[in-house]
Amino acid sequence: MSRLNYHHLYYFWQVARQGNLTQTAQKLHISQSALSSQIKQLEESLNVKLFTRQGRKLQLTESGYHALNYANDIFKNGEELEQLLTSGSALPSTPLRIGILSTISRNFIEQFVKPLLSQDDCRFSLQSMSQTGLLNAMNELQLDMALTNIPVRGSNINNWQSRVLARQPVAIIGPPGLALTDELGESYRHRKWIVPYGENPLRAAFNAFAAQYELEPDIVAESDDMAMLRLLTRDIGALAVMPEVVVQDEIASGELKSYMSLPNVYENFYAVTTSRRIVHPKVSTLIRPLDA
Repeated sequence: MSRLNYHHLYYFWQVARQGNLTQTAQKLHISQSALSSQIKQLEESLNVKLFTRQGRKLQLTESGYHALNYANDIFKNGEELEQLLTSGSALPSTPLRIGILSTISRNFIEQFVKPLLSQDDCRFSLQSMSQTGLLNAMNELQLDMALTNIPVRGSNINNWQSRVLARQPVAIIGPPGLALTDELGESYRHRKWIVPYGENPLRAAFNAFAAQYELEPDIVAESDDMAMLRLLTRDIGALAVMPEVVVQDEIASGELKSYMSLPNVYENFYAVTTSRRIVHPKVSTLIRPLDA
């Protein structure tokens, strides 16, 4: 199988963008006949016609339009690669690859990426995965950064740089109109509850308060996914333990109400990066630690 000659493709790309063989030859400092010969060789190797001549102008064929679209991407990526390798920094327009913990609050993610939406030169991707998947992808340089609400632990902890982006107070959320006070006590006893599942720090904090105040909670649902906790809280009508940011839209609309914050209980959101020579320039503009 013949291989694509990128030298010939480059000459095609220049002519296709310029639309004029003579002007392109002058720009590239080669003869018009040599330039024409290069493009002809490309057409012969691909067995397609890339241009038709209309008077003194060259018109792209359908195959030529397809080739131009691919060539635009190829040589744009080439420019980015050259910038990356020679200066040690990626272009701002290079896609930013962000990994997100699959169970993290989508409202928080939306707030985090919001500054990128107004930047015309910025493209980004969001890839959802487990905590282990995030850290493995970071080690394999498949991500530029990761967002999680789980502290980073493990044998390779020195490879990861974890910073607290935000600290959200954890509240008791429920349907409006309940006769609840702004302090834990009698009014919260024997209520139906929706709580985080498993070894979640928020669940541990709730268990401690339930024991301290003898709440005797009737736990009707558990989930380790904040999006699912949001849906359950909205639809079941029980009390829930979560940061307000998870249900900020429902609170704003009056569909749910925040009755109180659990004293000294917070959910931390972390940005995780790795030490590397080449860092995407958008990363430093997005990461703003609490002490910044």
